[in-house]
Amino acid sequence: MKKLSVLLLIGSLLIGCTALQPKDNSKNPFDWNGANLYFLLTDRFHNADPSNDLNFERTDETAVLRGFKGGDIKGITAKIKEGYFTDLGINAIWMTPLVEQIHGSTDEGTGVTYGFHGYWTRDWTALDPNFGTMEDLKELVAVSHSKGIRVVLDAVINHTGPVTPMDSVWPDEWVRTTPACTYKDYETAITCTLVENLPDIRTESNDAVELPEYLVAKWKEEGRYEKEMNELNAFFERTGYPKAPRFYIIKWLTDFIKDYGIDGFRADTVRHIEESVWAEFYKECQYSFELWKKNNPDKVLDNNGFYTVGEVYGYEIPKNGSEFDFGDVKVDYYEHGFTSMINFEFRNNAHDGYEKLFSYYNNALRGSLKGKGIMNYVSSHDDSYPFDKERNKPLEAGTKLLLSPGTSQVYYGDEVARELIVEGANGDANLRSEMDWTHYSINEKKILILEHWQKLGKFRRDHPAIGAGVHKIISESPYVFERSYSKGNFSEVVVVGLDLVKGEKELFVGANFEEGDTLKDAYSGSFGKVKNGAVVIDSNYDIVLLEKFYN
Repeated sequence: MKKLSVLLLIGSLLIGCTALQPKDNSKNPFDWNGANLYFLLTDRFHNADPSNDLNFERTDETAVLRGFKGGDIKGITAKIKEGYFTDLGINAIWMTPLVEQIHGSTDEGTGVTYGFHGYWTRDWTALDPNFGTMEDLKELVAVSHSKGIRVVLDAVINHTGPVTPMDSVWPDEWVRTTPACTYKDYETAITCTLVENLPDIRTESNDAVELPEYLVAKWKEEGRYEKEMNELNAFFERTGYPKAPRFYIIKWLTDFIKDYGIDGFRADTVRHIEESVWAEFYKECQYSFELWKKNNPDKVLDNNGFYTVGEVYGYEIPKNGSEFDFGDVKVDYYEHGFTSMINFEFRNNAHDGYEKLFSYYNNALRGSLKGKGIMNYVSSHDDSYPFDKERNKPLEAGTKLLLSPGTSQVYYGDEVARELIVEGANGDANLRSEMDWTHYSINEKKILILEHWQKLGKFRRDHPAIGAGVHKIISESPYVFERSYSKGNFSEVVVVGLDLVKGEKELFVGANFEEGDTLKDAYSGSFGKVKNGAVVIDSNYDIVLLEKFYN
């Protein structure tokens, strides 16, 4: 993509638009495939409460970016209140797990590491004090919803945290500690540990188990043993499930829906658990979501069901279709509780030209993946092969991600080209640096990148047609396409032009608008009237995002 001009727009074409009003896009339907979702590591985003930075004597010196840095729930809430996410066009936030992590550290070849990332659970029923409190989470959800932003938490069912001198292994009837997975087939990807020293929950078992002694002692010390036991008994009585390990965890996770009204779960390590477990999980998620809606009718955002998006590491969609192939078994996770799946193919497809990229995803979502969801990304927390690791093409990355069909996952810092190569860091630690808010707010290059992502993000948020609509090319040169979307009584068409000339430019808009309609370019703020199926826009940019204005 041509480099965007750094000139600021100082005015709009005055063509009698003062009597016109933009449509109230806040009333447009929310569609998860059209969502603009922001994924962040809670510990690395923003520290609003330094008083919770140190807990459980986590004082060992760690390898670079392998320890807690102070980010917390209050930090996310503060940025929501400031309007950071609204300005970026975000309408869903996914956070790494918030539950209490192991207290100790590990050192398994990458240097001393703590569970700053949230995937090393010690207690599913408590939040880690480094992240904040249940009251902090309650406020975050309420503030998010007040801004029209959905909240997605991360669900880990596959494993506990590693064993350390401070963290004992869970009982044998709960976990296995050998063998390590070899990924040769279905069994060697599921009934095994992901890596050494990551105890694997016996998700296949239906045998009733007792709670770990340390957990019982912990609850008693915290004065909540009776409450937790009463809730567990009520859960098992209502469902009739055996008191097997997976059902305890499912109960604990779905409490976040019932108690706080979260809108979705991103499920971790999906292919390492029997697919039937995910179907059970989804059933309880939906039950809890409907219960929350019933108990909080004034807080319901829309009639969408509970959102579940799965991580099957390395799963390239749509190239491989809706079935994941273990070698000896194929599994369609969409048929076992998932409304969407993370797409590991997009960061490769993003090297293609615009039309090849957009039409590829449009055809897949209207063909083999019809009715299913995918989540695209250009960088992530554990993918060492992002689209633009050196951050040489941040504008192109934003354009391709935010204008592609399917859910867009903005990884924290994509919008300011946060560095993905950090001196002294090893492996995925490179992908998990802190947001440097001061630097991003004063660096001119970063500001221009952010403005680009903001404009595209808001256009995507305001128009479900971008991510969830039908793509159709209008002209190859200049490159112009349309997206159309219909749901119930709502329908819309938007038109986008890319790699255009700067200055005055004419775009054909097909038969989407009537003669004399006024269109606004959401990128520059300029206006134009439709004449003979075309509109003229005068702007200093090579991109145009057209939406209709109304009298």
